[in-house]
Amino acid sequence: MEQDAAAALEDADSQLMYRIERPVYDEALIRSQLLKRKENSTTLGQRLAHQCSSKKAKAAALSFLPILTWLPSYPVKQYLFSDVVSGLSTGVVQLPQGLAYAMLAAVPPVYGLYSSFYPVLLYTFFGTSRHISVGTFAVISLMIGSVAVREAPDSMFTILPANGSNMSAVLDVEARDARRVQVAVVLTTLVGIIQFVLGLLRFGFVAIYLTEPLVRGFTTAASVHVVISQLKYLLGVKTQRFSGPLSAIYSVKAVLYDITNTNVSTLILGLVCFVFLFVIKDLNERFKKKLPIPIPGEIIVVIVSTSVSYGMSLADDYHVDVVGKIPTGLLPPTAPEFSLLPSLVTDSFAVAIVGFSMGISLAKTFALKHSYSVDGNQELIALGLCNFISSFFQTFAITCSMSRSLVQESTGGKTQIAGLLGSLMVLLVVVAIGFVFQPLPQTALAAIIMVNLLGMFKQFRDIPTLWRNSKIELAIWLVAFVASVLLGLDYGLLAAIAFAILTVIYRTQSPESAILGHVPGTGLYCDVDEYEEAAEYEGIKIFHYNSSIYFANSDLYVNALKEKTGVNPEHLQAARKAQKKRKEKANCNHSFPLKMMCAKVSSPLIFFSPWFLEAVFLEPLSTVHSIILDWTPACYIDSVGAKAIKQVIKEYAAVDVRVVIAGCSRSLLSELDTLQFFTGVMTPEMVFPTIHDAVLRCQHSNGSLSAFFHTTVL
Repeated sequence: MEQDAAAALEDADSQLMYRIERPVYDEALIRSQLLKRKENSTTLGQRLAHQCSSKKAKAAALSFLPILTWLPSYPVKQYLFSDVVSGLSTGVVQLPQGLAYAMLAAVPPVYGLYSSFYPVLLYTFFGTSRHISVGTFAVISLMIGSVAVREAPDSMFTILPANGSNMSAVLDVEARDARRVQVAVVLTTLVGIIQFVLGLLRFGFVAIYLTEPLVRGFTTAASVHVVISQLKYLLGVKTQRFSGPLSAIYSVKAVLYDITNTNVSTLILGLVCFVFLFVIKDLNERFKKKLPIPIPGEIIVVIVSTSVSYGMSLADDYHVDVVGKIPTGLLPPTAPEFSLLPSLVTDSFAVAIVGFSMGISLAKTFALKHSYSVDGNQELIALGLCNFISSFFQTFAITCSMSRSLVQESTGGKTQIAGLLGSLMVLLVVVAIGFVFQPLPQTALAAIIMVNLLGMFKQFRDIPTLWRNSKIELAIWLVAFVASVLLGLDYGLLAAIAFAILTVIYRTQSPESAILGHVPGTGLYCDVDEYEEAAEYEGIKIFHYNSSIYFANSDLYVNALKEKTGVNPEHLQAARKAQKKRKEKANCNHSFPLKMMCAKVSSPLIFFSPWFLEAVFLEPLSTVHSIILDWTPACYIDSVGAKAIKQVIKEYAAVDVRVVIAGCSRSLLSELDTLQFFTGVMTPEMVFPTIHDAVLRCQHSNGSLSAFFHTTVL
């Protein structure tokens, strides 16, 4: 027994104790005695000098060109070999993906190679992530392709026979592709401008509006679009490319309608490439810890399929569609066709936001893994410059690629030197050996695209998880997916963002509300309906509302307050009037005349007769004499919310129920001052820093009143 007692005493001694004895604080006392605002003594000239100091200028330069922070101290011996291996491995993947994703962007394959060189080179200087691989990406390429097809459809370039013969119309492929390149380039220019300006305005936080369920639902839908768009290349059928709402359905319908014309040679080659890539991808995943570098399945498929196509003359003898002419060398810089800008503004915003969102999310993932930080605003500037400057060299919009980034990181990449070396490999192909890939079958590129997107379809596993964890986030995922599949990626994204914003409004309009009670001996206040230890104080209701108060929910706040506390001022006013009428009627029936004097205090009325002293009390209208509004969760309040609170406080005061506020933050108090909340009957004395301060004050005030009424009247 003595040992147990000693152990208990030792545990009690080792436990941290929280003891404090102080007066009850209200806001008036805090302002007058405890807190004083700091005075800003710096002059405008001093602030300008501080902003324009040499340190600030150096920091701005280093922030704008992050390469200056790490290149001068680049550890060659430790990092160079890893970066070289990583760069070569990434370049081997970047080359076939550049060719393949150009098909998604509805431009000739060589423009995918341009887009795999210039932006990567620029990102090395301006980017803050050490591991992401920027360049072509399936989702962004498909969004660009949808715009290009919409602005330059096949019907615009169909040439009818001049002599009116029965010959079928001929499609001018060269003119169509040239126009689509112009559209993609102008769109990329505008995307770059938007991203750059948003970065300068410090709008890096804009990605938070694309919540993770929205992005995952959207990218899953984009993967569906990509796979559907590649079916015709895998089967070797000639179908129109559709864009806009229901384009996915129209595309599937067109492929099924023409499926009897499937080119068997194309299908066999495509399926072989698909199965081979799938097996290689699975092997890389299973043995990633044992393999020094991933097996480069994509480049193997490109080399082998190109060799087979060239050796067997697949294009001529079996009518297999191939990449075709790849010009050698780089194009000179040319100005985009700015006359196309007005019709591309909405699309450019969508591409800019989605591209940045994909990039920053992956950049933050790698930064967290390798213990460094990335700057969201600088990433916006970097992507903006990559897109804007590169567009003058005939590229289309880029972002980071998940598959290439994983290759760059897993093969030991330490810095963007790896990305730079990968882009130089692409440059070598463009300048010297691009013609080698002219016999490359398009069905092989389709297989590369489809296999790289298989991981996206694993996101369907989110559905059961979200069903268990958050029905609202599941709704966002499903709306983003369904809207993007049916309406297209542009309208689908807008619909998903609008729905996500509506869910935020719904959550602020339907937050949890509760009546709090104290847990004896702790100073804690918890929901009385949820915890059996929590007990209410007699005559006091503590109302907790888990939201800020503004125009959209102020009425809901007031209604919840009246419902939860069970004290409705309108009902009490009606009851008071009825009670007064009954008393007046009883007094009129008295046998002798009474000359009455009435003294009103905080709750009952006392009537004094000149013939004798008689205390006549009206029955109490409510057992509640005080209501405490717990504003601990409130972050802000607007003028509509402030007016609603002032009005409800006045309504309760009319029926002798005192309302006070507790847990109000200093920033919220500043907003109340700005809104001139403390005027008339509203005073700082009714605001308390904690719930317990408010409880003690309410108990003390009511105790004084009770003592007055318990005094014997002689």
